[in-house]
Amino acid sequence: MSTLDQTLLAQMPRIHGRVAYIFEDDDFDIDQIIGVKNIRIQDLDELCAVAMQDYDPAFAEAVKPGDVLVGGENFGFGHPHSPPMRAMRHMGIAAVIAESFAPTYYRGETAMGFPQIICPGIRDLVARWQTVSVDWASATLHNVDTGERRPIQMPSVSECRILAAGGHKSYLQNELARQHTGA
Repeated sequence: MSTLDQTLLAQMPRIHGRVAYIFEDDDFDIDQIIGVKNIRIQDLDELCAVAMQDYDPAFAEAVKPGDVLVGGENFGFGHPHSPPMRAMRHMGIAAVIAESFAPTYYRGETAMGFPQIICPGIRDLVARWQTVSVDWASATLHNVDTGERRPIQMPSVSECRILAAGGHKSYLQNELARQHTGA
């Protein structure tokens, strides 16, 4: 890899945390995280209070900053609304790792600076509350508890730049500043 690539990889978000929840269903509609009836709630505290209630009522108390969610094929299927994942990010969820993602969901969350990591076989690799770590340089996911590793599909260079900047807005602001200073 070139120096630029190594520099970019070093700026990628650190992903090292527990698997807070595994969504077993393929084609999972993220609106279910908060319930469709709550989709218009904008207050983050209210969203967090209703998030995951149908799956694990103690989720909000159990989740810690840096934890991750795991999903199956086509995670984010449907009409991806922002409130469910805003709640997850507010609770400290650092990333979603799934077999694959619905394209619109993937692009939207990546643009927000929220890592969406494709790892075929992830549901067979981890159990809830095990610790996982992503090594961007080797494009692998490591189950820290079992020692097992799996390859991940690396985001594109432009997606890496967006993630490294913390989202598309920060990325564009950095680019404009760089162009203005001639750096």
